[in-house]
Amino acid sequence: SPKLFDAISKRATERLGTLSSQGIANIVWAYAKVGHASPELFDAISHKTIKKIDTFNAQSLANTVLAYAKAGHYSPKLFDAISYKAMDELDTFTSQEIANTVWAYAKIGHSSPKLFLAISYKAIEKIDTFNSQGIANTVWAYAKKRFTSPELFDAFSQRAMKKLHTFNSQSLANTVWAYAKIGHSSPKLFDA
Repeated sequence: SPKLFDAISKRATERLGTLSSQGIANIVWAYAKVGHASPELFDAISHKTIKKIDTFNAQSLANTVLAYAKAGHYSPKLFDAISYKAMDELDTFTSQEIANTVWAYAKIGHSSPKLFLAISYKAIEKIDTFNSQGIANTVWAYAKKRFTSPELFDAFSQRAMKKLHTFNSQSLANTVWAYAKIGHSSPKLFDA
């Protein structure tokens, strides 16, 4: 119900100081999920998140940028703050959080070369934990941002060949598009 979401938005904005980082991430994720625009709430949460960024863990960071990207609500200062915090927390990121984070930055169009470079190394370290959607979303994000990382694309090519039976048609299309867009040759993957 739009009226309910409008009322919750007003109340949440008033109580932002009492919300945890997880609570903040959950609220913006819910609004993005149902497609209810609430620019005032997203602006207020952006401002509050920047102030509370040190309380955010990997999951809250990834879910927050994912929600902003899905909602199409661009907040450059928020994305900058999360980029710096994410680089400090990368050791704690799961493969899903890595994939969601780079996907969000690419989707919203925010440039963060240092984050993408740091994530490329961390993703290679955690390559065995990526599922087909994580593979597809990560290579799509790198290609969308035109951020080349031959080592990353080589590692994901090998991982994708092992997981190819689990790819759905969208993941296959996104993966092939990413390799073509970035101009990274992977004959074994394309022939698999």
